[in-house]
Amino acid sequence: MHLFTEKVVEVIRSIPDGRVATYGQIARLAGNSRGARQVSRILHSMSRKYQLPWHRVVNAKGEIVIAAPDIAEEQKFLLEEEGVELVRDGKVDLATYQWHPADVDWEWMEG
Repeated sequence: MHLFTEKVVEVIRSIPDGRVATYGQIARLAGNSRGARQVSRILHSMSRKYQLPWHRVVNAKGEIVIAAPDIAEEQKFLLEEEGVELVRDGKVDLATYQWHPADVDWEWMEG
C-alpha cells in the first residue's frame, strides 16, 4: 500500500461518530491537498476491506455524492443514526458537524 493511501485510511478511521469530513480535508490531512479524487477511489475500493466509516465522508458542500440511490440512502441513514441531521436537500451542515481535528497530533502523518 502506498504511503498516501495508508495515511488516508488512518485519517478516515479517525473521524469520530457524529462528525463528517470532506474528501479534500482528508486529502490535506494525509499530505496531498490535491488528492480529493484519490480519497474517493480509496474509499470506493477499500472501505469494506478496512472497515472504514465511509458514510462520514461528504463533499465540500456537505452533499452526499454517491450515485447509487440505495447506497446514498444508506449513508443518510447511518449519519442520522449517529445524530447527524441532514438539512436542505439532504445536505450535512458542515458548520455544525464537520470534524476539526485541531486537538489531534498529526505529526506522524508527515513524510
